[in-house]
Amino acid sequence: MSRICELTGKGRMVGNNVSHANNKTKRTFLPNLQNVTLLSDALGKGVKMRVSTHGLRTVEHNGGLDNWLLKAGDDQLSVSARKVKKEVAKKLAEKAA
Repeated sequence: MSRICELTGKGRMVGNNVSHANNKTKRTFLPNLQNVTLLSDALGKGVKMRVSTHGLRTVEHNGGLDNWLLKAGDDQLSVSARKVKKEVAKKLAEKAA
């Protein structure tokens, strides 16, 4: 399981540990990923995802999972998130019609 947020695409970053003597060694910075169940209003069920805490904040800021998925581009979403986005769009199209 890769350490990438399913909603924002945030992954690991590479940098240096710098000692007091200014010696540099490579290290990685991992995102703060959480296993959460996000509720979808359109689908009427919860969706389990592995999301960064930054991603959770942006979902809440945008008014929930459905709004976030409809605004997000497919390039940053994971395969499972794209499937949920497609289901949400289909349900909302049925309600509008």
